[in-house]
Amino acid sequence: MRSTFMGLETAKSGMYSQQSAIYVTGHNIANKNTPGYSRQRVNFEQTTPYPAASLNRPQIPGQLGTGVQDGSIQRIRDTFIDSQYRGEKNQLGYYESMSNSIKQMEDIMNEPSENGLAAAMTDFWQSLQDLSTNAENEGARRVVLQRARSVAETFQYLHSSLTTVQNDLKKEMDLTVTRINALAQDIASINEQISQVEPHGYLPNDLYDARDQLIDELAAYLPISTEAMPNGGNTLAIAEGGQKVYAMINGEKTLLVDDQGARSLEWKEETGELYLGEKEISYNTLGEGNGELSALFKAYSEDYPVMLEKLDQYAFTYAKVFNEVHKSGVDLNGEAGEAFFDVGDSYEGAAGRIKVLLSDPDQVAAALAGKETGNGENALKLADLKNWVIREGSMEELPELANLEIKSGTLQSFYEGVIGEMAVKGQQANRMEYNSTVLLQSIDKNRRSVSEVSLDEEFSNLIQFQHAYSASARMISAIDEMLDKIINGMGMVGR
Repeated sequence: MRSTFMGLETAKSGMYSQQSAIYVTGHNIANKNTPGYSRQRVNFEQTTPYPAASLNRPQIPGQLGTGVQDGSIQRIRDTFIDSQYRGEKNQLGYYESMSNSIKQMEDIMNEPSENGLAAAMTDFWQSLQDLSTNAENEGARRVVLQRARSVAETFQYLHSSLTTVQNDLKKEMDLTVTRINALAQDIASINEQISQVEPHGYLPNDLYDARDQLIDELAAYLPISTEAMPNGGNTLAIAEGGQKVYAMINGEKTLLVDDQGARSLEWKEETGELYLGEKEISYNTLGEGNGELSALFKAYSEDYPVMLEKLDQYAFTYAKVFNEVHKSGVDLNGEAGEAFFDVGDSYEGAAGRIKVLLSDPDQVAAALAGKETGNGENALKLADLKNWVIREGSMEELPELANLEIKSGTLQSFYEGVIGEMAVKGQQANRMEYNSTVLLQSIDKNRRSVSEVSLDEEFSNLIQFQHAYSASARMISAIDEMLDKIINGMGMVGR
């Protein structure tokens, strides 16, 4: 026989469940502007129907529903979109850092402009041409020396500034490694908290959101891969569990976070080496486009050293060639020219130590030997060095020319090539940064369309749950009237 009070339990379960849904809706509305928050919903489930199939079941036409229960409170999230987002975040982190480091290099080189090395060289060549027309003029000679010092000081400034930025990149790498280690520790800590909640049958949605934010940030620094770790106990089937995090080094998974905690990256600043366990991390093992750490490695160990090396080669070759031509002339006193610049015996570091040796304007060897005093022809030869063609065997007495990366062209075209290559790298980095930004925004829009709180939707849900709650309450009132009739109205006939 069915219970008279059965309908009360059904209505009560409806009120409780709709009440829970209203509370969850309120939580969504309250967190509309919370960064990283994913909207939540109540998963309603039918309760066990009556009667259960058994030998002594009551003989009624069929099973009756007994109401509803809020089976779980689940956040709305798409793991596939999350994976896309982190992959693009990784790309953007790389190209943002690369674009920034090349922009600093471009700011230092300052080409083309009226204040860069090319302008200083042009002024120097022009001063030599002016001297060739009036080789005995002391003012013209002084201008040549001053312009030469300006060239040397520009080389020194560029070398010093590039070296400073390279050292700053090393410090930035140290800070980045520290941040990565902190993120890994935080993820491991949240994994531990989740492992204490899930076995009791709950879904720690706010902890999931906090962990996903940390993983999103970590993805900007280095390529990662994640893997779920079930927590056992009475864990729900839809529980997300812990998260193993792997760093992708040389295309292979290297464990960063698991149920035992986090592994720390070890940065050796004195040698510029980075290790995760036994694996060394470098630009070559991380690869192009794989996070900010990879871009910092590339800028520190490749881009800036290459630019410094080419600048050194340019300064060294320019000074050596200039010295040879200068020594082939005679100064105002009729004596053979001396070395004009000092750059040492090796091209390494030449741009940082180049300096003008002459102090007396009369020592400028502007004339050719064996001709009238002050003929100025050697000054003209010096001015034409900017167009002097570098080729094998062009000046056998200068084996240092082999240090140049090109075997043909001019001194000026070599420098133009260096600046052009830098400009192309900058354009490529800026273009890829823009493309990655657009793609990330598109993916983020898709992710927000799934997970972000929509106030219109929540208001609609609130009205829906409120009406369902009121309907369940009205059902209790109806059953109350039925019970009143049974208790107070039955058995009264004939009285």
